[in-house]
Amino acid sequence: MIDPQIIAFAGLAALLTISPGADTMLVIRSVISRGPAAGLLTTAGICSGLFVHASLSAAGLSLILLKSALAFEILKTAGACYLLFLGFQSIRQLFKKGKAAVDPTAPGNPHAGRKSARRAFIEGMLNNILNPKPAVFYLALLPQFIGPADPVFLKSILLAGIHFVMGIIWLSAISLFLGKMRSFLASPRVHRWLETSSGVILIGLGIRLAMEKR
Repeated sequence: MIDPQIIAFAGLAALLTISPGADTMLVIRSVISRGPAAGLLTTAGICSGLFVHASLSAAGLSLILLKSALAFEILKTAGACYLLFLGFQSIRQLFKKGKAAVDPTAPGNPHAGRKSARRAFIEGMLNNILNPKPAVFYLALLPQFIGPADPVFLKSILLAGIHFVMGIIWLSAISLFLGKMRSFLASPRVHRWLETSSGVILIGLGIRLAMEKR
């Protein structure tokens, strides 16, 4: 018999997964600027961050974040600053000379390709870890889906694993869909417009996050 707590968690996790936000925008930005492979690596980084939230929740650090206004503000400010950094970075790339002539993921430049892959993964993980929304979701709600007799850490990892699979499927679908449109996205005019739009949206998300009340 399937644990009803797992079913309830899966429903909430699905809603959180498909809700557009900073994670979705970051994946779109990665595909636009570096291709679908970068989008998939960013997706892997984002979803891997869920296990960090689950581990912190299992360790009891949820009480610190939920009861300490200072801790929440620190996390929120760090997340907002990171979104602003990514947004301004997107816009800054447009003013780099010769940007269109250099492909960091090209086969002829394996060192740059590995560096770009690492960067895509780390960007995704940091974006998720520093985002207060999944943090609060895990730290505040995860304990409600763990019974008194359940092994806390193992159950937390199991629930995070369910959310991980959902996130991988959803965000990978977005990456691959955009990848199919790569010839259209490669148009200099379209690329500039999308890069600018993604940068502006990330900046907007950062500002909104910074202004959010607890």
